[in-house]
Amino acid sequence: MTSVVEFPKQSSNSSSSSSLPSAYQGGKDGISINANFDSGNILIENVDQQSNVIIANLRLRSEPFTEGTDKRCHAQWFYFRSSQIKDRTIHYRIVNAGESSYPTGWKNYKTCASYDRENWFRIQKTDYDETKGVLEWKHSSAQDTVWFAYFAPYTYERHQQLIANSAMSPLCSLRVLGLTLDLHPIDYLIVGEGPKKIWVNARVHPGESMAEWFMEGLIGALLDETNEAGQLLRQQATIHMVPNMNPDGTVRGHLRTNAAGANLNREWCSTGEYKAPSLERSPEVFHVLNQVKLVGCDAYVDVHGDEEIEANFFADCAGCPNWSPRLKNLFDQFSDAYCEVSKDFQRGKGYGSDEPGKANLAIVRKYSIFLYINGHSL
Repeated sequence: MTSVVEFPKQSSNSSSSSSLPSAYQGGKDGISINANFDSGNILIENVDQQSNVIIANLRLRSEPFTEGTDKRCHAQWFYFRSSQIKDRTIHYRIVNAGESSYPTGWKNYKTCASYDRENWFRIQKTDYDETKGVLEWKHSSAQDTVWFAYFAPYTYERHQQLIANSAMSPLCSLRVLGLTLDLHPIDYLIVGEGPKKIWVNARVHPGESMAEWFMEGLIGALLDETNEAGQLLRQQATIHMVPNMNPDGTVRGHLRTNAAGANLNREWCSTGEYKAPSLERSPEVFHVLNQVKLVGCDAYVDVHGDEEIEANFFADCAGCPNWSPRLKNLFDQFSDAYCEVSKDFQRGKGYGSDEPGKANLAIVRKYSIFLYINGHSL
């Protein structure tokens, strides 16, 4: 016996997702699919309930159109839960994966899954049909409810706990630099008393949840009074940290943009006719940048993830007007030292280097080098 529930199809070019629901309830003993929670993102096109397998055709929800820079609607992040599925085989199909921001990123990709949202594993039976643009996986659940995600989520609720834990430490000072468009606080942590001024921010792109996992580990080490490396760094430097540059995008389940559709990694200075940052479009960058100008900067670390390069790597700032042999040497020393202590990092794969004078200064790592390294404002 087959029962099919269908919903109106959404235009792939539309920035609106109102034509498809983000929840499906199959009735008594039927499958339930829902993305209406912190960081959730999925739309349900139809669910075909058969005797042995259930086929769920899903769609990525597009973000607002990115004016001025990217000139597109981004989509790639997904996060949803399925319930009432124990001992049942579900075939999930994201039918518009080929229209995502980085479709080549689906090659060799394996969906993340969890029964408790703490321990995540990969669905090895994940396949991407490049011709059809469909990402699909089958799963026979050992529990009644399972969560699926693009990557292990770092939700806004977990961010709140990170901030609470940090603020409780006598080694840390918490400030709010301003508010986002959705009125979330832009949280800013200060640790250490040393003369060097080190800035670390993460999650300019909210779908790069691994970036805030990185921040949780860094902050934990800095606030651990038994950690000798953290103690030494606190003595030598003052570390200024923004663990989540894009809380609006985090809550909304976006990949690249904030509430206005702004790609915050293209908002650090004006380029051509496009003016940035602004309180109307990118208050996150506006407030952080003003604080960097006020405090000064000796080193800036901007933490990201990447869809297409299957490695952990560093990106340099070559191409900036003040990129010099001295800065390149410092970058090389830092990279080599990091690779020595972490087997997870390497220098063979990465973005490469821009040609002299060709850097896009609207990108945070490029602009921070251009204006602030060594505390000099040009």
